[in-house]
Amino acid sequence: MKLNPINFLCSVTLAILLSACGGNMMSASMPVVANGILVSPNGMTLYTFDRDKAASGKSVCNAQCAVLWPPMLASATDVASGNFTIITRDDGAKQWAFKGEPVYYWSKDTKAGDMTGDNVNKVWHTAKP
Repeated sequence: MKLNPINFLCSVTLAILLSACGGNMMSASMPVVANGILVSPNGMTLYTFDRDKAASGKSVCNAQCAVLWPPMLASATDVASGNFTIITRDDGAKQWAFKGEPVYYWSKDTKAGDMTGDNVNKVWHTAKP
């Protein structure tokens, strides 16, 4: 599925702007929903890994796995909200999770809207709300 880059970036921008409004204080680096998938604030597609156990608070993608599938890291000042939570990785880094599932980038996606990691090895999937 090829996304229209203008619509995609508008959706991401709108989601970021809306997150700054109202009483729901969301972190600026929190994942957002755009065109039915989870993306980072800069529009990069996020993925989940079947081998992670939802709500375990752990990521099993470490070492070389995390080189190919970098975790979407949370900063020390980020605050979880709603279905978006923050887990602690084995190395102590903080990582975003959605409904308890850690989210990752795919190293072969090069620009916003790329989704080349979907169904890699039948265990990586585009993260969806």
